[in-house]
Amino acid sequence: MLRRPIESGEYTSEAFGQLCSRWGVVQSMERVGSALDNAAAESFHSVLKVEYVHRYRFTTRAEARLRIATWITDFYNTRRRHSAAGGQSPITFENTIREARSHTRHQGQAA
Repeated sequence: MLRRPIESGEYTSEAFGQLCSRWGVVQSMERVGSALDNAAAESFHSVLKVEYVHRYRFTTRAEARLRIATWITDFYNTRRRHSAAGGQSPITFENTIREARSHTRHQGQAA
């Protein structure tokens, strides 16, 4: 999860863009004040609170961190279907996108 930038230019820097490219991350940046950039993050936080956090009572912050991280990696990313991803889990959707990009790149190199 990304933290809020100290400087807004932090995520628009060339170095950050190169790092995203190296890791295969596609940046989504709209104009200043656009709610569309935050929609996916807002949706995730809403689901996290409604489907998990508000249903459990954690005894410590450490327990909450561990159990929430486990919920994200074991359920949310692998099994929970998302309408914005065509009914696929985030992992399946990312793999589909990665394969499509790889296929497109290979076609471009063959031409």
